[in-house]
Amino acid sequence: MTDSTRSLRNCLAPAKLNLFLHITGRRPNGYHDLQSVFQLLNWGDTLHFTLRDDGRVARATDVPGVPEESDLVVRAANLLKAHTGTVAGVDIEIDKCLPMGAGLGGGSSDAATTLLALNRLWQLDLSRAELQSLAVKLGADVPFFVFGKNAFAEGIGEELAEVQLPTRWFLVVTPRVHVATAEIFSDELLTRDTKPVTIADFLARRNSDAGWPDSFGRNDMQQVVTSKYAEVAQVVKWLYNVTPSRMTGSGASVFAVFRSRHEAEAVKANLPTGWNGAVAESLNEHPLFAFAS
Repeated sequence: MTDSTRSLRNCLAPAKLNLFLHITGRRPNGYHDLQSVFQLLNWGDTLHFTLRDDGRVARATDVPGVPEESDLVVRAANLLKAHTGTVAGVDIEIDKCLPMGAGLGGGSSDAATTLLALNRLWQLDLSRAELQSLAVKLGADVPFFVFGKNAFAEGIGEELAEVQLPTRWFLVVTPRVHVATAEIFSDELLTRDTKPVTIADFLARRNSDAGWPDSFGRNDMQQVVTSKYAEVAQVVKWLYNVTPSRMTGSGASVFAVFRSRHEAEAVKANLPTGWNGAVAESLNEHPLFAFAS
């Protein structure tokens, strides 16, 4: 990342994985109570921010299928302007890397990186807690990325506790299909009564070599997604025959965990022709963590 008084360049918006995802209940308002562990990855979209003197927020790059006014990065910047009353403006460039509808948190991470970067570039000096209170207005996953540490999550994903995770390498395989999250959450076959676990339950397994993360929990959404999307089912089956693996979020991405890059790259090299795989190392904290206190 490069930093000047007029711009912030090469700001990573890291992907996340759900190492497990349990649905423990459903609220009267339709929201679901979840438990999960969020893992940051050193892989994601890259954003660039340049000050404007006319006070406007503008997206300087086109994102296919995402109108500028509904883009989470534009909404995040405008929310920050409205909250603080700043007269500053910004041009935002986005180098998209993460697929959309993949369970990797791409749009949410872009929004969080925007909040953190503009907190620095606009010299707002908002606290992390204040940024998180804004982030929740943008989406359930955005507060996690502002939190900036690997986390045990509860509630609708907004109750976060830092967890220390071992350094690992991940292979993430993304089928060429967009999973509609709302469709999965509304499916009558979705498990909604998984028994709650504790952070201690998870941490007892965090350093296990045998089958991790398959040895702890599951993704409650995986069975419903694979029943509806044959492409996801094919990836789950193929990858699981090679190594323990699991879907992240509501899909469509499926991941496997390795102790070395070499091991992950070896499996990636054998993926069927046409499959989209990426190898990434785990992160302990968000690259812009220091931009809020």
